[in-house]
Parts: sequence; C-alpha cells; structure tokens
Amino acid sequence: MEANSVSLGRQRTVSNPLSSTELIDILNGESRDHFQNWSETMTLAVERFSRRRFGALVTALAVTFASASPFSAHAGSPDSGKLPTKIPEGTVLRIGDPETQRALELSGLIDQLPFKAEWANISGGPQTIEAFRADALDVGSVADIPPIHATWTGLKVKIIAAKFRKDPVAHPIYQLGIAPGVEVKTLADLRGKRIAFSPGQAQGALVLRVLQAAGLKKEDVNLIELPSKGDAYPVALASKQVDVAPIWGVLVKHYLHQYGADGATTIPHGLRDDPDHLYAPQAVLDDPAKAAALGEYVRYWALATRWVQEHPKEWIEGYYVATQGLNAKDGQYLVDADGQFDIPSDWNDVITRQQATIDLLASELNKPTIKAEDLFDRRFETIAANALNAS
Repeated sequence: MEANSVSLGRQRTVSNPLSSTELIDILNGESRDHFQNWSETMTLAVERFSRRRFGALVTALAVTFASASPFSAHAGSPDSGKLPTKIPEGTVLRIGDPETQRALELSGLIDQLPFKAEWANISGGPQTIEAFRADALDVGSVADIPPIHATWTGLKVKIIAAKFRKDPVAHPIYQLGIAPGVEVKTLADLRGKRIAFSPGQAQGALVLRVLQAAGLKKEDVNLIELPSKGDAYPVALASKQVDVAPIWGVLVKHYLHQYGADGATTIPHGLRDDPDHLYAPQAVLDDPAKAAALGEYVRYWALATRWVQEHPKEWIEGYYVATQGLNAKDGQYLVDADGQFDIPSDWNDVITRQQATIDLLASELNKPTIKAEDLFDRRFETIAANALNAS
C-alpha cells in the first residue's frame, strides 16, 4: 500500500573495471604467483608444442584463467550474484517499516535480529525517498511505484523483497470512492469525471491502469493532481473537490459510514493492486555489511508477516488498537480485507508485471522507459520464501 502514514493500516557474474589501486593490490598479493605460474606454463608450452597444439593449449588455459582470474567479480560483490553473509559487530540498519517493527516486537522476533536496528516511523514513497536522499534511511516499505519514481528522479534503488495477496482481485487494497451525488457505477462512467491523481504514488498508477482497463485516455477525464496523505482523498470527495478517488483500508469503511447517507459510494476497480515491497538505495546495497544485514532483515520480515497472519487477535490488539488508535472492529475489518499473503520465490512474473506498469507510466507521464529487471536485486530473491519453508 502506498501512503505517507500507516495509521490506518495495513545470475549473472559481471566484472567491474578495476581501479589502479585495486590493480596494485592484486599484483602485490597472491595473484602475483598466479600470473607468474601462468606465464611459466605458457613459456613451457611454446617450447614443447607445435604452433597448432600451442593454440589449443592457449584456448584451454585462457578459459581456466578467466574462471580463476583475480579480475573476475569476487563473491559478495554487488554484481557477483552472491550476497554477503557476514555481519560485522556493530552493523546498524536504519529501517522505515513500522508494521514489521511492531510485528517483530509482538512476536519476540525482534530480539533475534543479528544487527542493531534503528527504526524510523516512516513508510511510503515520498517519505522514504526523501530519507534516502538525506542518507537517513537504509531500507523502506513501499508499493511498486516509488522505486520507479525514485529511478526517474536520479536516485538509484533496488527492490529486495516482494509480497502480495492471494486472490488479489477479491482482496484489493483500494476501492474507488465516489463523491456524494456523483453517478459512477462502472469504470465506463469515469468518462468526464474529476479524478484525484498522485503521479509518484501507487494510487496514481492505479488510476492510469483503471483508465486503461476502461478503454479511456487521460484526455477523457480530468485528473486533479493531489497527493494521497492520510485522509486527504476522503476529505476531497466529501467536499466535492473531486468526483472519484482511490481510497484504501479502513478509510473505505469510515467514508461510507460518514457520508453514505449523503450519497457517497464506492465501486471495485477489478484489478490487482497488491504489491508490497522493501527497497533500498544502491549505495546501501554496495556496502557488504549492510547488504548482509538486509538479507537477514528480509528473512525476519517474512517470518513477521507469517506471525501476523497466524495471530490475528494479537495483531489487532497489539497494532491496530494499541498503536493506531482504531477499535477492534476496524482492526478485524483490515485483517479480513488483507486475506492471505503470498511471497513468491521466483520474481519473473513480478518483474513482468512491473515492466507493464513502467511502460504505462512512461507513456502517460512522458518519462523514459526503464528495465524492470534493473529495479530488482535478485540476490535477495529466494530469501523470504526460503525462510518460511525452513521454519
């Protein structure tokens, strides 16, 4: 889900070019012997073999040398396909993931984290991106749009965990809120309507996808740019600043309760809107200590997710009631709306869906296209699912 407040809810191996310092280090180290032995072997080959046989030997030795070369990416480097696993003492992760923090606290898993966690009470795209730029956060919880938007603004980030909902169309995060007195019963009725639109958030992408599904273009509606923050969209609907807006979580229930008598309604959009990701700046992922700690955090993130699903009463009382100011009925409403979680061990389909979203946004917002594959750090791909299977 994409919001600035959680109060309502919810391999390939690629060698990087070596710097002069790295080259000196290599030549001063064990690789000097490797080069010397290789050179002596080549000299012996020249003396003992014909040119034809020597050529074959060179080819064979070249393959062997390439696989063992000190110039190839070493295990644990950002591009090697292997995630570092050693977490040095004193490693700190600055985490913007309030729901997981609370789940870890309630479950007791927080005491098992093998690194020091500094928690920030922020989540969602605008806040996490701002914190990343200020070097105040190492990892954040968002939907699928912030990593795209961050990339377009020049901030290098990668998705390191992906979670979804089983039967996502039956368990949507958002519904389309309809202002009192406005007649919208199907997606086709959106033509000509004023629709709240937040380009850098998941709600904005959902609006574009809804228009696409309805066979409508941006020109067929009036998009009102309005950031989704707290109850901004329900308020805009109630005051008739907009005709339609995507609203989520318990806001749906409260909107209908408060304004239903005045003619307020909601309709389902019929699309999946369930991506829930962890993402981190590339600079953080390039730090071996933090990368290793992030691998462990992803593991505990998955275990916390399962704990929430298996302990709904404790979650309602310990999170929604105790920290979010909701009553137990609202908490149960949100638990029922969430349904069952799905953490895939293979991101191929996830990346395909992300690419479709990127292509739509690039076309509609006049942005350059980017490769969805480049937004995912696949070193983390199986960690969450493996954690669930192993425990």
